[in-house]
Amino acid sequence: MARRVVVGEIAGAYGVKGWVKIHSYTEPAENILDYSPWRLAGDKCESREYKVIAGRRHGQAVVARLEGVETRDQAVGLRFQKISVSRDQFPQLERGCYYWVDLIGLKVLTCSGVEFGTVAEMMATGANDVMVVRGERERLVPFVLDEYVKEVRLDEGIMIVDWDPDF
Repeated sequence: MARRVVVGEIAGAYGVKGWVKIHSYTEPAENILDYSPWRLAGDKCESREYKVIAGRRHGQAVVARLEGVETRDQAVGLRFQKISVSRDQFPQLERGCYYWVDLIGLKVLTCSGVEFGTVAEMMATGANDVMVVRGERERLVPFVLDEYVKEVRLDEGIMIVDWDPDF
């Protein structure tokens, strides 16, 4: 079974004909519409797949129409459910480009072999992305290829960084 990745959340209903407003985690936000089906799951319900039959950007948000969701009440019932898709649906990236989801969990080592821990999360800061690396302590390491990030070996589950262990 393919790994699933959370790519957004249902923010609420849009209109009266069953459309939903989406809080997308994709970049740009409307890229979430490129993936179908979506599996929706919330805290108190079983997951269920929905085919995306229409969608568009609407201001800062994204709105979508899901197969089988015909009324506003049905759309409201989906609020706060996480949207996940199969990782296999992601497009192939150019060499040297990475999806954040693939970096999470990598073991981080310095060029001299000091182990920092694993990538726990990624943050966008404006200037550059930053990895939150957790091990014996937490470190924030800029994800800048060739400068601080020397190698990413996804197949081996490791990343080599040029970063002072005292930072």
